[in-house]
Amino acid sequence: MSALHLAVSLFISSIMVIVIILIRKVFKNQLSSKWKYNLWFLLFVALLIPYVPTQLLSFEGKLTGAGIQNSNPAQSGTTAEKPQLTNGNWMRDFSTSVHRFDFSFLDPVFTIIWIAGMLVVTIFVIHAWIKLWQIKKSASAITKTEVLSIFEQCKQRMNVSHSLVLMESQHIKSPLMFGIFKPFIILPHHAEVWLSKDEIKYILLHELHHYKNKDVAINYLIVLFQILYWFNPLIWIAFREMRLDREVACDSAVLHTLNQHQRAAYGNTIIKLADKSRLPRHFETINELASSKKQIKKRMERIAYFETETKLVKVKSILIFILLAGFVVSQVPIVSAMPYDDRIDFDNGQTVYEDLSAYFHGYEGSFVLYDVQKKQYNIYNKDKSTLRVSPNSTYKIYNALFALESEVITRKDNYMKWNGQSYPYQSWNQNHNLHTAMENSVTWYFQKMDKMLQKKNIEAYTESIEYGNQNLSGGIEEYWLESSLKISPIEQVQTLKKFYTNQFGFDEKNIQFVKNAIKLETKNSSTLYGKTGTGTVNWKNVNGWFIGFVETDNNTYFFATNIENDNHASGSIAADITKSILHNKGIY
Repeated sequence: MSALHLAVSLFISSIMVIVIILIRKVFKNQLSSKWKYNLWFLLFVALLIPYVPTQLLSFEGKLTGAGIQNSNPAQSGTTAEKPQLTNGNWMRDFSTSVHRFDFSFLDPVFTIIWIAGMLVVTIFVIHAWIKLWQIKKSASAITKTEVLSIFEQCKQRMNVSHSLVLMESQHIKSPLMFGIFKPFIILPHHAEVWLSKDEIKYILLHELHHYKNKDVAINYLIVLFQILYWFNPLIWIAFREMRLDREVACDSAVLHTLNQHQRAAYGNTIIKLADKSRLPRHFETINELASSKKQIKKRMERIAYFETETKLVKVKSILIFILLAGFVVSQVPIVSAMPYDDRIDFDNGQTVYEDLSAYFHGYEGSFVLYDVQKKQYNIYNKDKSTLRVSPNSTYKIYNALFALESEVITRKDNYMKWNGQSYPYQSWNQNHNLHTAMENSVTWYFQKMDKMLQKKNIEAYTESIEYGNQNLSGGIEEYWLESSLKISPIEQVQTLKKFYTNQFGFDEKNIQFVKNAIKLETKNSSTLYGKTGTGTVNWKNVNGWFIGFVETDNNTYFFATNIENDNHASGSIAADITKSILHNKGIY
């Protein structure tokens, strides 16, 4: 588990516990005992959220092959001949380094601590289970007709038809229940000697309510979450309160069936059994009637002031539960926005997955090609093709288009003066128009356009063309530079197709103007258009892109290549890889 994952888990679990405790306190007179207990089940849902794959939580990035017959994509067994890469000087691939604090080195440390903590807690749980197993092994079936008769009467009263085993043990002094598939209720040895018939009846009614509520199975879930969230003290407090609410809910259910005199006798029975437990308190995989002295006191207070719950209280309880459930659902977008692996769903029947690993020697990467004539995708590395990463300078295609559409620049007037700041590339230290800025990948030119465009307008444009995750939270100058804005290779190709055919509904002349700005070369009646992008973090090239399309006499091919490496992944290398693949496929 990464440090980030632990932080998210800690945040969500803590917030949820605090909210539930506050709601129980503020609405204590509007919540029935049953629904006060039910609130804790929403905590279970909240605790699961950080462990659910984010692609299942995300409401964005769902791509399907509309209008194409679905089939299972076949993995191509073709292995590419290892190419001789061409000289990458045919285009200028420049980038600026962004500075990021890298805490990834802490991930293995936190993972080890988390696993070690789980192992320690698990050892205590196993120890408790061994004690429970010893009690079960020493227990014997109750044969006394009088006790069995009371048990059957209670089962009929509770409409319990399942076969439960009633046993007794000399190792306990408080009744308990355990077992999911074969439930056991164990009474203290010779309970009929020191308990009256009515007291035995109250005990059995209480335990049967636990059985009907599936509380034994719920206990196992509690233990599981305590193991996973051992590092959060609020979780331990929450489950202690949940266990108390569970006992109060069972008390309330029994009290509803008793008269005033019997209710007092029921309370006295609990006091009589108080402080008899000999099992570990924090790892209950059973249900015991007796509790700690503090919990007994709270239960006695509720029994003493017990009133039959009205329909109005039940309605209020349900409404409060629904409101809290809405709060839990509201946490999903927060988690889905966390910077985990951000992936899209892609389902297209006419897709060929092929092995092009020979081209990517030393790099993690993906290649996506779309053949317009065949209406077919060719993809290398299915996993990486759906992974969103920063677009870096490939985004400048759309940056330029947005500026033209909003008239920040025009086709006739797109000249910008250099501000005199010294940049590491000589070609940046001068005035530029759109074509020269695109050719030299002049970052300051496009950052200046962004400032003139303003964030709200950029957000509207990225949303209208459905560009990647549309996240501009990284700041107006860096959101597309190894920051918040991310896009997958498949989405790059999808967006290029829309750009080429102007499905955006923009001015067609602006589309053509940007096309001309990314035109690279023509040979053998085929024209190559494209844009590189290099992600440089702390002076290391970690992310390289080359995207574009090839126009031939009778077809158009759209492509996107992305490579990743600890230090040597650049747009020019991605371009070399792409040209080699296109050449060997006979496309360019």
